Amino acid sequence: MRYKKLGNSDIDVSVVSLGAWAIGGDSNWGASDDDMSIRTIHEAHNLGITLLDTAPAYGLGHSEEVVGKALKGRRSDFVLSTKCGLVWDGGEGSVLMSRDGVTLLRNLSAKSVRKQLEESLKRLQTEYIDIFITHWQATEPFLVPIEETMGALNEFVREGKIRAIGISNVTADQIDEYSKYGKIALIQQKYSMLDRTHEKTLMPKCIEHGITFQAYSPLERGILSGKVRMDTQVVGLAKGGIKWYQPEHRAKLLAVLDGFKPICDKYNCTLTNLAIAWTAAQMDNMNVLCGARKVDQVADNAKGGDIVLEQADIDAMNAAVAAIL
Repeated sequence: MRYKKLGNSDIDVSVVSLGAWAIGGDSNWGASDDDMSIRTIHEAHNLGITLLDTAPAYGLGHSEEVVGKALKGRRSDFVLSTKCGLVWDGGEGSVLMSRDGVTLLRNLSAKSVRKQLEESLKRLQTEYIDIFITHWQATEPFLVPIEETMGALNEFVREGKIRAIGISNVTADQIDEYSKYGKIALIQQKYSMLDRTHEKTLMPKCIEHGITFQAYSPLERGILSGKVRMDTQVVGLAKGGIKWYQPEHRAKLLAVLDGFKPICDKYNCTLTNLAIAWTAAQMDNMNVLCGARKVDQVADNAKGGDIVLEQADIDAMNAAVAAIL
């Protein structure tokens, strides 16, 4: 496993990180085995993965609770990130979505963010969060100024309750606005070889401000793993929202992935390894966030952090994917 500095902080993190969204086991992903999830987290550390990401909205607190159990007595094994900005207690906020019997609201007010932090600390059974990330940004009709949110986050840093600040699902202008009021260590955005939207907008901003770009869904929720075929059943809302699972798109993508076999043979790797290695190669300060809730999944993800691809192979992959985009 390779390691890099987190943005312009003094925190070192593994190039591949473990995402605990599916560990929440809600309608997005279907039921989880908590004992298996805990074993997966422990195995991630054995494989050199040091950055572990969760959020209150993942399973409505359940993912954080499972992570807290896994880290009991092992807190120093991981750089731990969780998020704020989504609540489901029926209070104030702008509606994001309704699922699992609740309505998720966007709320990044200073008062709410402090309450969310304290709740996360309790669920995670820890006294501090390494990276505290604004999960979804405030919108009308409950638009909270970024200055107010950052005021609260900076206060948490001074109190020692968080070590670094991250932001997610943002625009380039929002990165500039956040950076006016403090130091941002990480942005977390959807990015993969099938979705390169942010290369001309957010990635240059990360370089400008010295921020780590953390790519979520680099495997497009499993479709780039090589484990999905035409007869594979799609389970959960998360996968159902990816167009590449639709039969007409899936067939084209699987043909491209089958064409990557010589590259996999060259590096003695799986398609999962290859997709993660491709993602890690796209910029110097890149972190690849890969979800897993089974031991074999995290082992497959971790190997992707060991592989350094030659530019000719990256170019060949880019050309093959461009033909179906």
